[in-house]
Amino acid sequence: MTAEVSALTVPFFTQSATFSGLWPITRRHIVEVIQNGKYSHGRKVLELERALAAYTGAAHVVGVNSGTDALVLLLRACGLRPGDEVVVPAFSFIASASSVVLAGGEPVFADIEPDGYGLDPASVAAVAGPRARFVMPVHLFHHLADLTGLAEVARGLDLTVVEDSAEAIGMRHNGAHAGLLGAGGVLSFFPTKTLGALGDAGAVITNDPVIAETVGALRHHGRFGRTIDNFPGISTGTGAVGVNSKMDDVQAAVLLAKLDRLEADIRRRAVLARRYADGLAGVPGVRKLPSVLPRRASVRGVFYVYVVEVDRRDELAAHLAGRGIGTETYYPTPLHLQPCFARLGHRPGDFPHAEAASRRTLALPLYPDLPLGDVDRVCAAIRSFYLGERA
Repeated sequence: MTAEVSALTVPFFTQSATFSGLWPITRRHIVEVIQNGKYSHGRKVLELERALAAYTGAAHVVGVNSGTDALVLLLRACGLRPGDEVVVPAFSFIASASSVVLAGGEPVFADIEPDGYGLDPASVAAVAGPRARFVMPVHLFHHLADLTGLAEVARGLDLTVVEDSAEAIGMRHNGAHAGLLGAGGVLSFFPTKTLGALGDAGAVITNDPVIAETVGALRHHGRFGRTIDNFPGISTGTGAVGVNSKMDDVQAAVLLAKLDRLEADIRRRAVLARRYADGLAGVPGVRKLPSVLPRRASVRGVFYVYVVEVDRRDELAAHLAGRGIGTETYYPTPLHLQPCFARLGHRPGDFPHAEAASRRTLALPLYPDLPLGDVDRVCAAIRSFYLGERA
């Protein structure tokens, strides 16, 4: 890479400027961890759980070591039994389906709505069979799934709603935070998330005290207390063996430092998204820009990432990379066509909206540190690809 291109690089994600500004408060939290002398499942994790409860309005927040573990433990705490089926979208990150398998269940795929990328309630109703006990809407990119329509289907089929709200911190429906509209939900604090740590971390959020108590035990080898040998089993009567999924206090310290500026970061992300919308409006080849669906005026979206649908997606990504601009492809192979789920017997064409999204979606750089001028550069490079303009 030439020095000229290197100087113009727009990374897909970085938070170096964020941490430069937050270092004093981050250091204070980390010093407290060191002084407390407990580096996992300690006071700082408890402080974060309480702060997240205040932010989300959840009655209970249980910190764990990843968003994936949060899904697994939430499903187990909700009573998933071996062989129970969970309806999940065919277009999502692999953890939305692998968590079901890891919890002992079986994923059943359904198609998505073409606009908001959430589970299509009609498709859920079509695929849910007699063994289906759960439906897992995933809130992708910047928008909540159709929780009203999915709740109606779930009631009719006697399904428990468990939300994969890993990307959805700050998103709300009629004032209720994502993850609190069913039995419970999860948060992921992977570094690129809207509220990101310096490594893996996650949480379960719920208003159900039994679910919270069960997750709290499962994350710590089945212990209800903090003693070495207190393994009384799970109060729900499952007798389940727990795992080691405790959150590190250093990650909790980082998240506490960043939580104070979360709303400012969300507003900044919205400014960047509007800049993209203005810069890409009317560009041939850009099929779809993200927007809040009109029928969901009660939804507050948050731009975790800025995902567009484009023609010749992979060629465009290569074009941008050649100009020092990072992108990510969400998700190039839909879940029902992943090799690890080949045993379910799906074929191309089974879920056309999910497959179309997998061919066309491309995520552009979007994070609070991103200058507006870099957004303009990305837009100019995209116009140069489709219109032959010089970028």
